[in-house]
Amino acid sequence: MRSRPNLTSFERFQLLIRKQSLYSDQDGILENLLRSMGTEEIVHIEQKEGGTQLKLIMDFESNGQAMFKPMRFPREQETLPNHFYFTDFERHNAEIAAFHLDRVLGFKRAPPVTGRLLNISSEIYPLAEGQLLHTFFVSPAGNICFHGKCSYYCDTSHAICGNPDTLEGSFAAFLPPKEAAARKVWRHPWRRSYHKRRKAQWEVDGDYCDLIRSTPPYDRGRRLLDVVDMAILDFLMGNMDRHHYETFKMFGNDTFLIHLDHGRAFGRSKHDEISILAPLYQCCIVRKTTLEKLINFHNGPERLSDALKKSLAQDPLNPILWEPHFRAIDRRTNIILKTVRTCIQQRKDTPNASGESVDEVIIDDGF
Repeated sequence: MRSRPNLTSFERFQLLIRKQSLYSDQDGILENLLRSMGTEEIVHIEQKEGGTQLKLIMDFESNGQAMFKPMRFPREQETLPNHFYFTDFERHNAEIAAFHLDRVLGFKRAPPVTGRLLNISSEIYPLAEGQLLHTFFVSPAGNICFHGKCSYYCDTSHAICGNPDTLEGSFAAFLPPKEAAARKVWRHPWRRSYHKRRKAQWEVDGDYCDLIRSTPPYDRGRRLLDVVDMAILDFLMGNMDRHHYETFKMFGNDTFLIHLDHGRAFGRSKHDEISILAPLYQCCIVRKTTLEKLINFHNGPERLSDALKKSLAQDPLNPILWEPHFRAIDRRTNIILKTVRTCIQQRKDTPNASGESVDEVIIDDGF
């Protein structure tokens, strides 16, 4: 990709991706990109292939693209008690909140996401084609609905409906095309079994992290610390749906993990799924800068929930999260810090432990 004076905000975002992060707050392009996704005219719509639930690829007049996830539920509706993590519904507001939380924590590894209010009759239906077009209907309540084609929840009983034709949704900026910036897909080492009875190896093997530590690319560099960062982000959101992750091939193995697909986060505000933190409490390492941020939010005066609220206030669909989720984030911050303290104590209590137990847990790798 070549720089030129008339680059669009989408192109500027893609061109300025760095080895350490997807964007920089100093670039001045992030707000322009969010504004473009929230206001530009949509000129083409295509349903994304694959996946368990409906997603639409939106093309804008500037040739930029975004992934659209429609609103299905009100903010206060949570994961159904009998739903497994892999059959849970996806939430558009979870994608928005995840981007802002990732940014507030200083990771900057999640693609930019904004909320937007659409008119189904004038902005979606006229551009729909093929199988998608044939799934539009008017509900008994007089609302315009559609459901598309996918492997789960794409039928009349799980349709996306407007009010009567107004629909909320999240727009996530596309990363550069793979022809320009190829990505590598990695199986997450703490991937769940995605089976209602079977457990994954890490859930039954107490020495599992020793195996991972001896396996490339987790045996050197930043990769294992990045996995722990991702676990901390997921735990704060309650996101159990993390089976793979991606990196940019051009940066090799010494680069950040791209934080993608958070539609199943923020589902249970009262439940803290400790197993999400397995990379942290099994390996007992954490990046120093990540821990410092969490301690600063814990000590105040600004809590992590306050910083997230302030960031989310910029989104056109604010309020994004139901209030109990903010309380959950502060509660989970305390749990993470307690887990780190337990790791340090375990190192001290280990026979023949060195006097540098803290340094064995808290790693300063410069990121």
